Amino acid sequence: MKRLLKWLLRLIVLVLVLGGAFFAHVWYFKPARIDWFYTRTFAKFAVDSPEMLSSMRILPGWMDFYGDKLDDASPAHDQKMADMIRGELDTLHSYDTSGMDAEGKLSYDALEYFLRIQVEGDRFRNHDFPVNQMFGVQSSLPNFMAQVHQVTTSGEAEDYIARLNAFAPKLAQVLEQLKLRESKGVIPPQFTVEEVIAQMQGFIAKPAKENLLYVSFKEKLDKIPADKMDAATRARLLAAAETAVEQKVKPAYTALIDYFVALKPKAQGNYGAWHLPDGDAYYAWCVRQHTTTDMTPDQLHELGLAEVARITEQMNAILVAKGLTEGSIGARVQQLAHDPAQQYPNTPEGKAAMLKQYQAILDEVNNNLGSAFDVRPKLGVEVKAVPEFAEKTAPGAYYEPGAFDGSRPGVFYANMRTPGETPKFAMRTLAYHEGIPGHHFQITIAQELKGVPFFRRVMPFTAFAEGWALYAERLAWELGFEQDPLDDLGRLRDEMMRAVRLVVDTGIHAKRWTREQAIAYMMENTGMAEGDVTAEIERYFVMPGQALAYKAGMLKILELREKAKKELGDKFDLKQFHNQVLTHGALPLALLERVVDDDAFRGGVRARLDLRVRLRAELLELGGDEEHAFGWIG
Repeated sequence: MKRLLKWLLRLIVLVLVLGGAFFAHVWYFKPARIDWFYTRTFAKFAVDSPEMLSSMRILPGWMDFYGDKLDDASPAHDQKMADMIRGELDTLHSYDTSGMDAEGKLSYDALEYFLRIQVEGDRFRNHDFPVNQMFGVQSSLPNFMAQVHQVTTSGEAEDYIARLNAFAPKLAQVLEQLKLRESKGVIPPQFTVEEVIAQMQGFIAKPAKENLLYVSFKEKLDKIPADKMDAATRARLLAAAETAVEQKVKPAYTALIDYFVALKPKAQGNYGAWHLPDGDAYYAWCVRQHTTTDMTPDQLHELGLAEVARITEQMNAILVAKGLTEGSIGARVQQLAHDPAQQYPNTPEGKAAMLKQYQAILDEVNNNLGSAFDVRPKLGVEVKAVPEFAEKTAPGAYYEPGAFDGSRPGVFYANMRTPGETPKFAMRTLAYHEGIPGHHFQITIAQELKGVPFFRRVMPFTAFAEGWALYAERLAWELGFEQDPLDDLGRLRDEMMRAVRLVVDTGIHAKRWTREQAIAYMMENTGMAEGDVTAEIERYFVMPGQALAYKAGMLKILELREKAKKELGDKFDLKQFHNQVLTHGALPLALLERVVDDDAFRGGVRARLDLRVRLRAELLELGGDEEHAFGWIG
């Protein structure tokens, strides 16, 4: 028996050594199989981003090595990641693609495009604004703690406090990034400096116990049953959180505020990307990255003008039918929007009623899409208000994906700063875009895909994602969910906004439009509220090129649908078309066209889907196929 145990121990040691050797080989050298390479690439990104792992929740609880950490935001880390991406692209290029089938070549080309565009843009690594009025770290990090970090046990509560204490070193790294950009002549627009100062001052103004970080933590603790956490432990944890907010978080924000106050005299204007070092080349890269096309700023500008003219005719017809014949499109839409019958009151009750109506819209469309979709996400979606501290500068709405393990649904965040900014006739379109059948369908169906490399389930391509969401707005109208002409006007207003984006984004960054010029153009043509328009225009200044993706993607999807209708005639199936678009993950637009056009991708879509299987089981699988362990960064 002793001899048997001795040999068994030796065997276990041998297996561990061989397993470790295999892991080291795959991690540090070219993997023998390309699916192992896909896994390795994701794993390198994943282990480097604790915040991403918390958000996605792709690992079982016993593998939580990251819950007490925040992402490294230092310039040195940026260099490390740039080197890693370049190395992974070189390794990908070393694989032979001649024997790949259609799916295999699609995976290769999608990853190659993503890595290549990052490498091409590496020289512009310090051209962005890590602290900005829209989605800067100063607002995204508190939102991450409040909405993403899970607290169901004492251990997760301790991790939450550890992350609060990690605010100080992380924001110090961000401050280092800001100073580096300043030294290179990359200074944010004047309005950005002013607004982030006000935003951060507002965030730390209240006592620690009224701060979002403490309040959300207390709410999470309150949901833990008494038999799982005693009162003394609860009190100790709350006291620790209060101390962390007061002694770590607030001083870190104060340091950022002091920096921006000192920077303010240097921010002498509001300029587009052209004003940055090598700004024209930077913007050209932004355009390629976000649209996944080779269209130039001039071409996109002209496309925008043509789309504005087309949509103007459709909006004018509805307005004239309503007896509104005088003034610009924008002025007449505003007249309708200010009708008290089209507004929820700016009260807690009014805001609650508006959120309830958004949920009702989502429930209605979700229950009546049978004619257009046979692939549906398992994970649900709910509606929440944008956190109050971020209302002023946040967009009108946005979508936050759910967790892979099903523990957190997708969330459609609606901005409640002034309910009247979104008239009732615009609510349906907004819900379709952010929720169903928009972002929630596109993102969650991709997350739930099986039988493809994991990176295809989460890879980000703006033109595809936003193009689908804008297409979803039109689809809902085509399917009869907007019978009221005013609801259709709301749809056209939002499509007009995306057409105007083509004009003003290129105007700001390539044609040197002023902030005021861009605001005036959008006001005249959309009928949006001035507060919404101002937030939109200021968004484009700090996110060059992103706003171009919506129309670029939508027009491509519509083009492909019409092409399929002409080729297939009576055999065209809308469900199958949507399957083709949605069940391959996000793709560059040229690859999406390949998928829709190529017979190799037709049929068998459902065979690749298994919405009932949790990712946890996949992660524990020890085989070397393309579904084991990891996948890609989202």
